[in-house]
Amino acid sequence: HNSPRTDHDPTAHAEIMAIRAAAKALGDERLTDCELWVTLEPCAMCAGAIAHARIARLYYAASDPKGGAVEHGARVFDQPQCLHRPEVYSGMGEAEAAELLKGFFRERR
Repeated sequence: HNSPRTDHDPTAHAEIMAIRAAAKALGDERLTDCELWVTLEPCAMCAGAIAHARIARLYYAASDPKGGAVEHGARVFDQPQCLHRPEVYSGMGEAEAAELLKGFFRERR
């Protein structure tokens, strides 16, 4: 889960936390045999980290037209500077994810 407020760390998004934990557990910054499952379309920072970690597959449930950067906004993986593009799968369980996210963000505010 996200913890930027509790950790006083603007980079503490769920994707970043998962990548850090996986890299530490595997003893490697390259996560080429890994997949990442998240509720919401990753932001530009997280998409960049996914590319740098060389994650093989990204799965996310809900699109984020406002802050997402995979299918929206910066479209990080479509940029020529992006040297790794994971397989991307989206939309599975989107309605349930949207409800989960509404509750999560309601509690945060």
